[in-house]
Amino acid sequence: MTSMDRRFAGARLIRNQAIGKKRDDPLPSLLAQLLALAGEPTTVERAVSRPWASALFEGRRHLIRLHVHGEDYRMRSLMLMAVLTDAEWQISGHFVADITVDNGDVDNKGVWLDLSALTIEDR
Repeated sequence: MTSMDRRFAGARLIRNQAIGKKRDDPLPSLLAQLLALAGEPTTVERAVSRPWASALFEGRRHLIRLHVHGEDYRMRSLMLMAVLTDAEWQISGHFVADITVDNGDVDNKGVWLDLSALTIEDR
């Protein structure tokens, strides 16, 4: 069993704040636009974001799992996949460099889509 130093308890460990001149995480804006493209009802099962960098660019890599469900889920999921790469994303301080559907699973209630995206800071 391990113990925890009480000085580190509290909200300080949960908050994710920008450091220096880094821009905010574009994930919330990306998720809102994905949900609008997919139509209702669509839910976000999981969404994670982590820093990404190359020799010339900085950004974030995002992994997203969507559940497109409802009576017309087949049509909406096909339409989402068709427009995903050509969509005009409006993300302040970032642009979407790449977005793909990595996997899709169908069940009796809808379609589960695993997406990955790369957003780059727009300086």
